Amino acid sequence: MPRIQYFVAASLDGFIATTGDDLGWLLQFDGFEGGSESYESFMADVGCIVMGGETYAWLMEHEPGKWPYPSTPCYVFTHHEHAAPPGSDITFVRGSVTEFADDFRADAAGRNIWVVGGGNLAAQFAAAGLLDEIILSVIPVILGDGKRLLPIEGPTPPLELTASRTLGRGIIESRYLLNSGAA
Repeated sequence: MPRIQYFVAASLDGFIATTGDDLGWLLQFDGFEGGSESYESFMADVGCIVMGGETYAWLMEHEPGKWPYPSTPCYVFTHHEHAAPPGSDITFVRGSVTEFADDFRADAAGRNIWVVGGGNLAAQFAAAGLLDEIILSVIPVILGDGKRLLPIEGPTPPLELTASRTLGRGIIESRYLLNSGAA
């Protein structure tokens, strides 16, 4: 059954970006052993992407004129007006993630849905009971402060660890199921 997945990297202390949206701490690890293979294997099963407006704005600022997901439908949750890059399949939306869940599934066409970011958007999926899996790469740096991995209220029920492996440069990738019915 297709899953809604949060494939993400975080610092050892649980942050996905600095408070100023700097990802230099993460980008210094580009090209680590096993990273490309992990990403390509993950993307092979993705049929739809969902991201927050800040993530979209970051991509547009740091990759101007280049859309990294040209053949994959993408939804961007935003309160701002944006233009889609040429050749992209982007739908800009406002509202609750539950309001568009059926649209994501239809566009995914039987494949998985990737919640790219940020943490606040992933937290909305989790709060609505829609987030099935977290695929977390823990990067061996400590930021001390920043944007949290999954800023939710209160503890979750225990997550089910389904896989874990060490990649290059001390990065640990783990897969957790949130909803036991997602298997």
